[in-house]
Amino acid sequence: MSRSYTDVSDKAAACEAPETDDCPFADVLERIASKWSVQVILATAERPVRFTELENSIEGVSRRMLTLTLRRLERDGLLTRTVYPCVPPRVEYTATDSARELRDALQAVADWAERHRPTIAAARRNFDAEARNPVV
Repeated sequence: MSRSYTDVSDKAAACEAPETDDCPFADVLERIASKWSVQVILATAERPVRFTELENSIEGVSRRMLTLTLRRLERDGLLTRTVYPCVPPRVEYTATDSARELRDALQAVADWAERHRPTIAAARRNFDAEARNPVV
């Protein structure tokens, strides 16, 4: 995949402004709370992980989305990318200390989501059924 298709720069984002070190809270929160970022941080917090391992362990992520997520997390200082000089090249991703600090909080959210999936699915079904058949 060429670099032009995976560029993560966004000139409109406040974090991109070279004259400031400020990065809005909402931008930081969005980055660490996205569904792919959470899964990548959790997967890389324990040990270095290769791209294909991540791709196989994160259900539903496309290669392009995983690449974008990895580059964004690396750019934000939450992942370290290590390239080993061998043929074929071996690349591993490891969570940084900052990302590891997030692990417990993210794991708690992931555990909550797993526990409450049935409840949320039932609530959605009830809501959708009521929306299709409103009480007059």
